[in-house]
Amino acid sequence: MTNLYDLLQKIQAKPGMYIGSPNINNLLMFLCGYQQACEEMGLHETEQETEFAQFQPWLQARFGVNTSGSWARIILLYSSDEADAFKNFFELLSEFRNQQKNSDNMPKELVVAAFPVS
Repeated sequence: MTNLYDLLQKIQAKPGMYIGSPNINNLLMFLCGYQQACEEMGLHETEQETEFAQFQPWLQARFGVNTSGSWARIILLYSSDEADAFKNFFELLSEFRNQQKNSDNMPKELVVAAFPVS
């Protein structure tokens, strides 16, 4: 089975094959279906899926918003249209993943100080 980030790279490269047109809400619906299918099949959440679950809180902190809206809605709010939001998603995901990698390499005390839990 393809891992989540490999699947997202495939979608980025050929969105028409996976989600039709390259727009953020199509991507969101695809990923919701992916998550539902994994749950229905009784698959355990992968490390990448667990990490991706932190993408929404990270986005909220990144943009200084507190909302019950989806990550797609947050990105769309800061984009010119659905296609721009699709492109922005992958840029933000890359930033998020780089920050996650860097925090994995930091001593735990510094991570807690940089990302305090409320």
